[in-house]
Amino acid sequence: MSNTHHHHIDPQAGDRRIALAVAVNLLLTVAQIIGGILSGSLALIADALHNLSDAASLVIAFVARRIARRPADEDMTFGYGRAEVVAALINFTTLILLAIYLAYEAVLRLINPTDVEGWTVVIIAAIALAVDTITALLTYAMSKSSANIRAAFLHNLADALGSVAVIVAGTLILLYDWRLADPLITLFISAYILWHALSEIGGVIRILMLGAPAGMAFSDVAAAITAQDGVSSTHNLHLWQMQEHEPALEAHLVIAPGRWEEADAIKSALKHTLASRFDIHHVTFETECAAHACPSPRLIGHG
Repeated sequence: MSNTHHHHIDPQAGDRRIALAVAVNLLLTVAQIIGGILSGSLALIADALHNLSDAASLVIAFVARRIARRPADEDMTFGYGRAEVVAALINFTTLILLAIYLAYEAVLRLINPTDVEGWTVVIIAAIALAVDTITALLTYAMSKSSANIRAAFLHNLADALGSVAVIVAGTLILLYDWRLADPLITLFISAYILWHALSEIGGVIRILMLGAPAGMAFSDVAAAITAQDGVSSTHNLHLWQMQEHEPALEAHLVIAPGRWEEADAIKSALKHTLASRFDIHHVTFETECAAHACPSPRLIGHG
């Protein structure tokens, strides 16, 4: 695994980009809601609510980003880095609820269709597409080094697709007077939001549940530890993520017979191996001599 800690955009410049992205999304949301009410388009209002949720998610990401920079203290000895993970959980949960609500409204509109002004829908959706593109450009560079911002960037790409779908609905209404296109497109937007949120929320929950880092095989890490010269075995092994890009490990090391005087050197060599091979820099070992190791140990968890 490559180290992801050394490539960062200046925090203040990144904050300004996020603030600008929030501003343009809020302006677009107001315009879309007004246009949706005037035209009677549920799809346009659906896209507006999605934009509003994106603006809210950017605000939450902005606040969490600033909190995460705070150093560790007596109350938060691990630091505040997980603030961004909590913010992501809030954002994805909100998106899931929003997608369900939009689907509900679309089904009601399918049962009782209403008139929709096609030209208003097409014009405002086209403006939305332009704004979504601007927002994506504002967050593109930051998305390369931050999964939190990358999620916001992907959301804006999803918004752009939603705007394209709304334009298609408006065009179908103008050309064929097909009123059901609006709720059907709304269902499409709802399904896409739901799929996107559900595909992302699992990784966030995994971090909060202290799961092993995704993409890092536990068996490979355990094998690397036991393969270290001077290590007889390992147990009580825990592998988790302290925050999004910071894996951590703690374990009991049983030092091979006759090697106890080398215990410090063995630990140092093993920490170097874990850092270079797996990018694990936060490591805590409890050493045990072979004659006094824990009885009936378990590799995973406590014996």
